[in-house]
Amino acid sequence: MDILKTLFEMTAFQELFNNPGYLLMLLIGAFLLYLGIVKKYEPLLLLPIAFGVILANLPGGEMAVVPVDLIKVDEHRYMNLLEIAYEYGIMNYLYYALLKTGFLPPLIFMGIGALTDFGPMLRNLRLAFFGAAAQLGIFIVLISAILIGFTAKEAASLGIIGGADGPTAIYTTIKLAPHLLGPIAIAAYSYMALVPVIIPFVAKLTCSKKELSINMKKMDKLYPATYKIKNLTAVKIIFPIVLGIVISIFVPSSTPLLGMLLFGNLLKEIGSTVGRLTDAATGTVLNTSTIFLGLTVGATMTADVFLKWDTILIVVGGFIAFAISIFGGILAVKIVNLFAKKKINPLVGATGLSAVPMASRVANELAIKYDPSNHLLQYCMSSNISGVIGSAVAAGVLISFLG
Repeated sequence: MDILKTLFEMTAFQELFNNPGYLLMLLIGAFLLYLGIVKKYEPLLLLPIAFGVILANLPGGEMAVVPVDLIKVDEHRYMNLLEIAYEYGIMNYLYYALLKTGFLPPLIFMGIGALTDFGPMLRNLRLAFFGAAAQLGIFIVLISAILIGFTAKEAASLGIIGGADGPTAIYTTIKLAPHLLGPIAIAAYSYMALVPVIIPFVAKLTCSKKELSINMKKMDKLYPATYKIKNLTAVKIIFPIVLGIVISIFVPSSTPLLGMLLFGNLLKEIGSTVGRLTDAATGTVLNTSTIFLGLTVGATMTADVFLKWDTILIVVGGFIAFAISIFGGILAVKIVNLFAKKKINPLVGATGLSAVPMASRVANELAIKYDPSNHLLQYCMSSNISGVIGSAVAAGVLISFLG
């Protein structure tokens, strides 16, 4: 009997029975796995996060990320990485080495930049404005969150979910409110995964069938552009260099994210000369960074952190920020259409988020339902790509003011 008792105490069953919160978190992790595997909602992101949640909530596994207070030795010193690994395990080592330092989000941005073609935006620069308009949700939710009791730094981290960019939300939260990293990351990536549901919902709620049927190609034929870029290849090489310098001068704190995004894009545009670097940025570096970011973010989601009233407010606030950002882009299009002869489909404004290219694909599919000849993908990509830049700049502004 003593042996059986010892064997039972060795397992995690007693802890699971004593703390039902563990079971609830395991169910949440399983639900995120379901979204990623079965529904195929952002599987590259949700699968590592979901499995990190499960690992962190298995009692005795020592895979949960501990609060920064526990690694504080005294008023002037924190544990070094070897001490953290020895005392709290491999997941804490990865978290404090790769995520808490802000190392992984810029690397992911570099890979995203190397996968992004700025051509659609450069060919339709007037549509890039809607990428800025779609950041409306960030600032409305920021102000609202302060009014209901969040600190300014916490409110900024909550509002940045409206930018629909996971790495940006994570980077901003690391800088401003690291104790909220888990809930904000889960909310940001969950709503990014639900873009195919949220964009059609907001668009149908705020736009008429006539507006959603506006055919951009027909508008181009009726009102052709007065100027076309003659050497697009050269412009696409010059653009990331100039934009990186200009924005870094005006908003220096956006440089880690935006600078790496534009560097990755520059590698892509230079071509075969640096093909090995481009392959590394879009392959090994991006994939490895995504795995470690997902696992470590998920590992912050322990029962005592997640099962709080503030977490519910973050999830609800994140959805509101996301929806308002979509509406902000749509509203900007509606205002422009009041004065312009060349009408713009509101779905172009709805894609001013950073969820590239999913938002553009969803908007294109919705437009085709109203008019089978209305292919909006290249137009939506213009505001969609500018939304990536806009969210990084917005994050830089918030970090500069509040960091």
